[in-house]
Amino acid sequence: MLNEKYLGKYGRMRERFLKENRRELYAELVRSGKLFDHCAEIDDTASERVSRIVKSMAQSEGLTEQLKNTDPMKWVGLMNNFKACAEEVIYNELIFV
Repeated sequence: MLNEKYLGKYGRMRERFLKENRRELYAELVRSGKLFDHCAEIDDTASERVSRIVKSMAQSEGLTEQLKNTDPMKWVGLMNNFKACAEEVIYNELIFV
């Protein structure tokens, strides 16, 4: 089993997906001692991509600090929506493959 306390959300999701759905790959990564490194790399990559996608979406929609100050609920709602969209992308491209 992984030392999960050092993995973030996306790394733990990847490890669980492999264990439940890609048993041969999971077993090979465990045997070779590369499971933690694989999941940590996925975690880092996914976190970076989510951040980049959210930032890009916010810029393209014209989200500003001014909106954050004048209508924080709207700003939070939009940012949560952007994050959900970005996570959907990385789930399909990095986590659940």
